Amino acid sequence: MSSLQGIMKRTADSRWFQRSITIVILLAGALVGMETDARLVERHALLLHVLDQVIIWIFVAEMLVKMLAEGRRPWRYFRDPWNVFDFLIVATCFLPIHAQYVMVLRLARLLRVLKLVRVLPKLQILVSALLKSIPSMGYVGLLLAILFYVYGVAATLLFAGNDPMHFGDLGLSILSLFGVVTMEGWVALMDINRLGCDRFGYEGFESFCTAPEAFPVAAPLVFITLILFGTMIILNLFIGVIMNGMESAREEAELAASEHRREEAGEGAVPVSDEMSTLLRDMDELQDKLKRLQYSVKQQEIARSEPPRADG
Repeated sequence: MSSLQGIMKRTADSRWFQRSITIVILLAGALVGMETDARLVERHALLLHVLDQVIIWIFVAEMLVKMLAEGRRPWRYFRDPWNVFDFLIVATCFLPIHAQYVMVLRLARLLRVLKLVRVLPKLQILVSALLKSIPSMGYVGLLLAILFYVYGVAATLLFAGNDPMHFGDLGLSILSLFGVVTMEGWVALMDINRLGCDRFGYEGFESFCTAPEAFPVAAPLVFITLILFGTMIILNLFIGVIMNGMESAREEAELAASEHRREEAGEGAVPVSDEMSTLLRDMDELQDKLKRLQYSVKQQEIARSEPPRADG
């Protein structure tokens, strides 16, 4: 390892460097928030612009330090997905965006706040867990969509005449039932259809209540079973999937940290094929030793079994 590479590696791994980058990221987030105030921007436009440029070049310097820490193989910097994420965020700030697209540039600068995910290991585990959970969450989401569709069709057929504002068509029904699953105002929706729109919920909107009809049994049955299936069961499946993803992400983070410590100690990661070859070679040596030991034991037994010879 060259002296420059060693210096850059120690710098990139040092606490003061990581904490400094964290402070700069927080400053970048605060700076983007300040730019939402038109009067502040007009009053301190030059200062804000200078600070923005300083932050960008600090991030560029951070990338250069990490690339130089790889020595003669700077492309290894991009082997880490988080480094690619950092590079894309910084590169976006250098895009030649015209004045009419200044809002796009501001949104791109806002992405710099996401660099906090890179410098905080606990946030990395959370984001990794969410990414790992996406395939399983897709199946749970599909199950939830089927549930919404079935209940949406049933609610439209039952309550469209009595409650056209919430169940007038399939789209309105699914949207209303989504609110029910989030436990937001579901009692009022149930009472409108349990008692009839002429008795509850349509005060001031009597013109929409053209065919009032009460569903004293069907309404509680639909809403309560939807909450049981949608909220109590399916939404908890999302939590279970994310927890499994967090456990997997935590194990991978611990394994990566262990490999990093081994590399720093000079041990390096041993390929599986090399480990197998070493184990097989050791087993062959043990078998040879065992055979020699068995032969020696047999020779000793033969020597003991032979009668002693008479002298002379």
